[in-house]
Amino acid sequence: MKRLLTILLLISVVSISFGQGYKEKKEKIKALKVAYITEKLSLSTEEAQKFWPIYNTFDEKQFEIRHNKLRKVMDKIENGGIENISEKEAQSLISEMESNEDEMHQLKKKFIQDLQKVLPAKKIILLKKSEDEFNRKLLREFRERKGK
Repeated sequence: MKRLLTILLLISVVSISFGQGYKEKKEKIKALKVAYITEKLSLSTEEAQKFWPIYNTFDEKQFEIRHNKLRKVMDKIENGGIENISEKEAQSLISEMESNEDEMHQLKKKFIQDLQKVLPAKKIILLKKSEDEFNRKLLREFRERKGK
C-alpha cells in the first residue's frame, strides 16, 4: 500500500508539473526507461523482441488501473473530503480499493508468468530492481528541477 501511494504521488506530481506537453514528456520518459531497462538487463535481440510486447501490455494495463480506477477512488476522497462521506460510502470505497488492488496483483502475477517464458529468473528480478532505480532517479531529478 505504501508503494502504491508513493507511485500515485509520483505520477500526480509528474503529471501536474508537466502540464502542457504532457504526452511529449511522457514519451520521452518512456524512451529513457526503455533504454535504461534494456541496458540494465543486457537484453539480447531475441529477448528484447519477446520482452517488450509483454512489458508494454503490462505497463498499459497497470497505467489504466492506477489512473482510471485508483485515481477515481482518490478523487472521490479528495473532492468530498473524508469528513463528508458516510460510513457506508467509506465501506464502498474500501471495497473498490481492495478490488483494484486485487486486479493489480493478478496483473502482476500474470506479468511474471509471461516473463518467465521469455527471460531467465535473474533478469526478471533485475527488471524489478532496474524499474525501482529508474523511478528513484526520475523522482530525484524532478525534485532537483523543482528546487531550482
